Amino acid sequence: MTRPGAARLTVAALLALGIGLTVYYRDRLDVAAVVEWTHQAGPAAPLLFIAVYALATVLFLPGAALTVTGGALFGPVLGTVYNLTGATLGATLAFAVSRYLASGWAHRKLGGRAQRLMTGVEREGWRFVAFVRLVPLFPFNLLNYALGLTRIPLLHYVIASYLFMAPGAVANTWLGYVGR
Repeated sequence: MTRPGAARLTVAALLALGIGLTVYYRDRLDVAAVVEWTHQAGPAAPLLFIAVYALATVLFLPGAALTVTGGALFGPVLGTVYNLTGATLGATLAFAVSRYLASGWAHRKLGGRAQRLMTGVEREGWRFVAFVRLVPLFPFNLLNYALGLTRIPLLHYVIASYLFMAPGAVANTWLGYVGR
């Protein structure tokens, strides 16, 4: 096996392991556990929260509950910053994993209508990312991996994701803050 092939296999195995552990321990992965962990973490709580949020995003766990929790734990301003940072970091990791593992394969295998769709998405670039971030019709976690298959520049993806996830993050963070 070539070195790049072994690296791809390792990344895929780690992702599968993470998803498997998430499914196995799903009863222990809840909002109350995140609240408890952050209270115990003291000053490191924001970093722990951001890391948990990013990992949850990569592992297909729903982020809405974490966003509300971020508002309850950290308030509307810092909660929004931490939520957006965790969501963007997780989205970027998922995007990068998808691009690294499957982008070349997808471009070789797609044909017809799917290839035209991919070309259109790539042509629109950050505007497409902005649209799908603002319109909550698309599953966030799956979208991160799907967009990684495109040739949208990483920096455009990251900036557009951060900016255009902000309205939803502000709303859900505020909901957590007022409901605490």
